[in-house]
Amino acid sequence: MTLAFTAAIAARGFDLRLHAEPGETIAVLGPNGAGKSTLVNILAGLLRPDSGRAELDGRSLFDLGAGRKHWTAPHARGVSTLSQDADLFPHLSVLENVAFSARSKGLRRAKAHALALHWLAEVDAVEFASRRPADLSGGQAQRVAIARALASDPHLLLLDEPLAALDIAVAPAIRRTLLRVLRDRTAIIVTHDILDALTLADRVIVLGRGRIIEEGPTRDTLDRPRTAFTAGLAALNLLTGTRTREGMVTDTGAPIFSSVPTDAPLGSRVAATIRPTAVRVALDQPDAPGPNRLTGGILDLEPRGDIIRVRSDTIAADLTPAAVADAQLMIGTEVRFTFDPAGVTIYSAERRDPPG
Repeated sequence: MTLAFTAAIAARGFDLRLHAEPGETIAVLGPNGAGKSTLVNILAGLLRPDSGRAELDGRSLFDLGAGRKHWTAPHARGVSTLSQDADLFPHLSVLENVAFSARSKGLRRAKAHALALHWLAEVDAVEFASRRPADLSGGQAQRVAIARALASDPHLLLLDEPLAALDIAVAPAIRRTLLRVLRDRTAIIVTHDILDALTLADRVIVLGRGRIIEEGPTRDTLDRPRTAFTAGLAALNLLTGTRTREGMVTDTGAPIFSSVPTDAPLGSRVAATIRPTAVRVALDQPDAPGPNRLTGGILDLEPRGDIIRVRSDTIAADLTPAAVADAQLMIGTEVRFTFDPAGVTIYSAERRDPPG
C-alpha cells in the first residue's frame, strides 16, 4: 500500500515529508526528541498536525490547512500499531485478544476466531490460545501482540520500538517472526537498534529536530553515514572535510590518507569512516606530524564486553582491557590515535535531498 505523508507542527519544530512504496519497510531512527513518536502518533490518528496531508493506498488519512479540515478517525484508517508494551486485554484469553480487532470490524465470532488462529500460527503462538496474558512471558505476549496487529489486515503497520522491552535472549526470535510477517507488507518501524534496521528495513530515515537529516537504502545509509548520530549507531568513526589527492583534509586541518578507491571529486565535501577496531592508541609524544594521526585527551573509557572503547572528542578506538592497562590509559590522558590508509573509507558528503 502506497503511503504519501506531509505534516507540520510548529510548536514541536516538526516538518516532515515521506513516501513509502507498497510492501516497503522503513526504519525511522533518531535521538530522543527527534520527532519519531510524533510521526507515529500522527499516522495513527492520535495527534493532529497544524497542516499537512496523508494518503494511504489512495485513501485520505487527513488533509489539513487553509480551508481543509479532513481527519479520519484512528479506527477507520487501516493502520495498526505495535509498541514495546504488548498491551493485551488482561480479562480476555489470547484467542479473544487476537480476535478482538477482527470482531471490531464486524466479523462474526467464528470467522474472527478462525482468523485469530491463523495469525497465532503465523507467529508460533497457537499453543497459548487459551491462556490469559498474565500467564505469558514477555516474548510470548509480544508474539500475541504481533498477531493481534495483523489480524485487522492493516494497510500500514506501525512498529514503535517493538523489541525494546524484550530480554536479549528473546529478541532474536521475535525479530525473525517480524521478518517473516512483514514480507510484502507496508510498515514503519521506529527503533534505536541498528540490528532491527539492518534485519527488517528496506530503507532508513534518520530524523533530527523534526526533519529528515539522512535517508536512503538501509545498508548504504549505515555503511556511509553523514551525521555523527548515524555513525554512532553504526559503530563507526566519522570525520568530515575536503577531498584531496591522497584522501582528505579534515575540518580541523588533519591530513587523512586512504588506499580505498573513491569517486568523490577533488575539492568536494567528503566524509571518512574508520572502524574503532582499526584504530591504535599510544601515549602522545612530540614527533613530526603526519597523516592519519589524531591527538587528544581521553574523554571516556567504556567497557563493551571483552573490549574497552577509548574515546576522544574526535575519534574512538576499541582496545583489549590488557592493552588499556599496559598503556596506563586513564580519562584525561593525552594520546595519539593512528590508523592505516587501508582502514579509511572516503565518500561524498554532498547533501542529498529526500525524494519528493
